[in-house]
Amino acid sequence: MKIQSLSAAIALGLLAQHATAAGFIEDSKASLGLRNFYYDLNTKNTADNRAEANEWGQGFIFNYASGFTEGTVGFGLDVVGLLGVKLDSGGNSQNGDSRRPGQLFPLESNGKAVDDFSKAGVTAKLRVSKTEARIGTLQPKLPVVNFNDGRLLPQLFDGGQVTSAEIDNLTLIAGQLEHTKTRASSNDVGLRIAGAASVGGVQADSNQFRYAGADYKVSKDLLLQYYYGNLEDFYKQHFLGLTHSWAIGPGALKTDLRYFHSDSDGKNGSVAGRAEGYRGQGEITAANTVSGTEVDNDTWSAFLTYTLGGHALSGGYQQISGDSAFPFLNQGDGSTAYLITDRQIGKFLSAGERTWLAEYSYDFAKLGAPGLKAFITYLSGDNIDAVGGDRQEWERDVRLDYTLQSGALKGLGFSWRNASLRGNTTANDQDENRFIVSYTLTLL
Repeated sequence: MKIQSLSAAIALGLLAQHATAAGFIEDSKASLGLRNFYYDLNTKNTADNRAEANEWGQGFIFNYASGFTEGTVGFGLDVVGLLGVKLDSGGNSQNGDSRRPGQLFPLESNGKAVDDFSKAGVTAKLRVSKTEARIGTLQPKLPVVNFNDGRLLPQLFDGGQVTSAEIDNLTLIAGQLEHTKTRASSNDVGLRIAGAASVGGVQADSNQFRYAGADYKVSKDLLLQYYYGNLEDFYKQHFLGLTHSWAIGPGALKTDLRYFHSDSDGKNGSVAGRAEGYRGQGEITAANTVSGTEVDNDTWSAFLTYTLGGHALSGGYQQISGDSAFPFLNQGDGSTAYLITDRQIGKFLSAGERTWLAEYSYDFAKLGAPGLKAFITYLSGDNIDAVGGDRQEWERDVRLDYTLQSGALKGLGFSWRNASLRGNTTANDQDENRFIVSYTLTLL
């Protein structure tokens, strides 16, 4: 039985038995998020700027979270319902049109974007003391697995997770994921990494990603982390992290250190398995494609941020070594990697790549405009492994956010995000704009 079906059956049983129990209803929360999203992509160095995209949609994000029934063992359930409605998504991915939909919406068989799409999930949950188990729909946000929420609707995973905080200042987490509904799809798909291929019409993927980790709060200013992730037949990964905040004069310095060690698992570790499509990404070939390879990667980074008043100035460096790119769950339809270089367009995680980045942000509340924030980021990556000489790339991002602080529409948010990516990698040069209007209605 699939995780989602099992969780739904459990949830219905719990609802029938405990819906009237104190705590289950009284502590329930429900909200409806409204997200209006306009996306514009202008590609360069392609014939007639092919693959550009202009899409506009309205998203509805319903979340319900019950409380827990009383007693030694508390039961509850969560429900998420997502709907995306097309407002404009011109073009056709199959008829030579330069406008290619597919960024916000799934595509019909004729190459056009669907008029609407939806997805939903149920999560059964159980709590004993300070330990909570969840089975069903999950949206993990951890160093080794991070759900994506970069478009109209967020990504959903199916699986189970246990979180325990029985020991003061120590949080333990363990879980397993089996499928995902990507951000622009209603369908469950298997799990894989970038580089995985379809051989003989069969996509190389896995239905088992296991993970576990610990967050230890040494003090209010220092957090230590260790996590392990294993995608069956693709890779095993260890993560060490440290975040520290230090008051310096009138401001504060935050330090964020991360290290990943990844190597092959199962079929990815054999020539025969890689021939079946269980591959990672290696160097750029003479044909300007990325070679398939065995996972072999070490990635470390340091990111420092000094905050003073409304100002925040950041600088960072990331180094990737080994024969492969950084591996993470990536179904090819939008994904998030826990890297300081995962930005609006690029991720800067190719084999051998080293990246410098700088960022500045300002909170205009200090100038009497609360709710208004601005950000600018610049990344420069080089030393990318390639036949015939190393490659390089750079990205510049600008973001402006404003949220109404009072009145009948308090909480209404506006976000404009502009980015440019340039380089001589396998990716096309791109200019991208996103304009997002968001508002959350509290129902319970």
